[in-house]
Amino acid sequence: MLLVRASAGDAVGASGTMGVAACSGSLVEGPTGVAAGSTGAGAGRVSTSGGGPLGTGAGSTRGAGALAVAAGCRDADIGAGPAQALTPIAAATHSGQRAWAGEGAIEGEVAVATDQAEPAGAATLYVVATPLGNLRDITLRALAVLEAVDVIAAEDTRVTAKLLASHGIAARAISVHEHNESRRAREIIALLGEGKSVALVSDAGTPGVSDPGAKLVRAVTDAGFAVVPIPGASAAVAALSASGIETPHWLFCGFLPASAAARRSEIEALRELPCALVFYEAPHRIAATVDGLAAVLGPEREIVIARELTKRFESIHRCRLGDAAAWLAADPDRLRGEFVLIVDAPIAAARVDGEEARHERTLALLLSELPLAQAVRLAAALTGVPRKRLYARALVLKATP
Repeated sequence: MLLVRASAGDAVGASGTMGVAACSGSLVEGPTGVAAGSTGAGAGRVSTSGGGPLGTGAGSTRGAGALAVAAGCRDADIGAGPAQALTPIAAATHSGQRAWAGEGAIEGEVAVATDQAEPAGAATLYVVATPLGNLRDITLRALAVLEAVDVIAAEDTRVTAKLLASHGIAARAISVHEHNESRRAREIIALLGEGKSVALVSDAGTPGVSDPGAKLVRAVTDAGFAVVPIPGASAAVAALSASGIETPHWLFCGFLPASAAARRSEIEALRELPCALVFYEAPHRIAATVDGLAAVLGPEREIVIARELTKRFESIHRCRLGDAAAWLAADPDRLRGEFVLIVDAPIAAARVDGEEARHERTLALLLSELPLAQAVRLAAALTGVPRKRLYARALVLKATP
């Protein structure tokens, strides 16, 4: 890390701004660019020339009290254009670069971490989340790890090759999928034993979550090697974030069984759970799965159908379970792609109906053994339901043969 201290006169003026240029990991002479949202022209410079310590003699900047940072950028769409405007205690990161104002920012002190790839730990397995579809949905840390490791273990090396090529990463890749995971685990453990570093990736999203990877991770852990998660994209979390479902609890169920009988049995086991249910589904089974959910869970529960998330034809639709099949059938394109299904928790009315049914059973049992007034009094004490309401219901029950 390189620490630059500019003179107080340069760093602190009427606006209290500072200009810093960090490009390709070094400080360079030249304008930082215009800080977005600033009220001034932002013409600050950091110079290595002059008679004082590095950074003294830096030109003053004008702005809106923001730290102006211009970083050399790797991505063609961002480039090295206008600097970003940050509050004095905010941090900006890009392509492994980090710039922030230290505690002495008022006095013009700025710490700049140069562009350094994250070193891959020896004998370490990294579990790296990759984009669902949009190749730009990958973290800077994931890119640094993929570039640094010795081997990349990919669910499909052809799919991963496209991701790596889009970011200019050349790496040795081997396949790890559901049919060879156990055998590959032994090979990867041997590589780790040689001090190599390995990154595990799936075709999309997070390895081990409805994708290969869990067996490998367990084997590596059991062998005594480090496993480091590199978090990122998750289809389930992405769908939940855009679903509008407010249930505080949810259960990830993954893919339901392919056979109709096994699928129905599993849905029935989930029916009474007081939480949202999250499923993954493939296009050739989506219609049958939606029909099965409606048949077991009932037509009134709400479902969110999230299709092709982050891709060109992404769609997110919310409706009653009873209406979902018709919505899918209305357009053949709605049956295409990869799906996340979210079924909301049982509706409040259903829970109330169930509670009322229990109260009525209690009242009926008491009426079968006690006089009406005494049965009502005890039922009110047991259930908390108002006595007048229970009395009216008791009269109906007594009159019913």
